Formats: sequence, structure tokens, C-alpha cells
Amino acid sequence: MNQLYTVSVWLLPLLFAITFHEAAHGYVAPFLGDDTASRLGRVSLNPLRHIDPFGTILLPGLLLLTGSQFLFGYAKPVPVNFRALRNPRIGMVLVAAAGPAMNIGLAIASALSFHLAVYLPATVAQWAVLNLTNAVVINVLLAVFNLFPLPPLDGGRIAVGLLPNVMARQLARLEPYGMVILIAVLIFVPLLGSQLGLDLGFVSHFISVSTAAVIRVILRLTGHG
Repeated sequence: MNQLYTVSVWLLPLLFAITFHEAAHGYVAPFLGDDTASRLGRVSLNPLRHIDPFGTILLPGLLLLTGSQFLFGYAKPVPVNFRALRNPRIGMVLVAAAGPAMNIGLAIASALSFHLAVYLPATVAQWAVLNLTNAVVINVLLAVFNLFPLPPLDGGRIAVGLLPNVMARQLARLEPYGMVILIAVLIFVPLLGSQLGLDLGFVSHFISVSTAAVIRVILRLTGHG
């Protein structure tokens, strides 16, 4: 029963976070000229349409088993044909930014909802507060992680859309290898460092520090600090 309780207070906010994140990409794209996600049924709040077996389940499990200081995962990307956008470069930035923006919005909404927990029965309030706490953490972490400037992450696509053409082309070429690079710097480089007696988890540390800073700002803005 305790395990089921623990899963419930983590799984629900995680599913909401990844589902709304991906749906936000698909919702914004049609307004900017591309209806690919709509035609393929990916503008959906059904989490099963967005779960990626490796990125959503196996990768976080691998990080947990290897004792990583930073846990992350990803959902199945919503298909967007950036060439179909009316203004491909600016459109790419806006579509990519929609996911992290949605997560920040969900984190703020979750933090504001703490004020309503006092009106719930004690046992329900405890469960709700844990869900809301985890929702704040997961959504901010997902937003910060996805803003890392490496394609195919949202931050990489934002950078490709904003950088001068020469630099943008060079960065865009990394997209097929982006997730391999990310897994290497988040898992294998820190593991190698631990064998050498060195702390090489600099990327994980940066994301963790940034996440904590954003959470503090959100809590202060919503009356909790």
C-alpha cells in the first residue's frame, strides 16, 4: 500500500507534466501554419499518446539504478513540420518554447493550489500537498531540462531559431546525436569521473541549481516565501 501511495503522488504529476508539455507543442503549431500534429491525433491530453517506452520508462529507471544525481526522461516528440510554418525560424522558436512555458504555468498553478489544501479533509490534504509539491518540482525540472541548448531538446531548437545562420546550421547538425550526447554527459561521464575520483556531473549540477532557483522564485511569487 505504501508503494502504491508513493507511486500515486509521483505518477500523476509526471503524467500531467509530460502530457501537457507535448500537447502544448501540438496546440501552438497549427496557429503558426503546420497541422501535422492535429492530423496525426497528437494534440491530445491522453498520456498514452505521448509516452515513449525508452524515454519515459527505461531511461529514468536506468538513471535511478546507476545512482545518478539527476533523474530525467522524455516523452514521444509531437511531430512538427517546421518548413510548413509560415515563418519557419520564428515559428520553430514559438513551438519549441510552448512546452517549457506550459510546464512553468503548471508549476505556478500547482504552487497556487497549495492555498486550497487547507479546505480538504486532513488525509486527502496530505495526499494533495504531496502531489502538488511533486508537480512543482517535476514541471520546473522538465522546463529547465528541455531548455538545455542541444537539439532535439526545445532549448536546442530555440537556439537554432535565434542564432545566426552559420551557427544555427552547425548546431542543427547535432540533432541526430543530441540524445546520445545528453545521455553521455548525464550518465557515462559522471560514472567515469567517479571511477577516477572526479566530480564530472557538471551538467546535472547546473540543471539542479537552475531548477532550485526557479522553484524559489515561483514559491515566492505565489506567497510561499
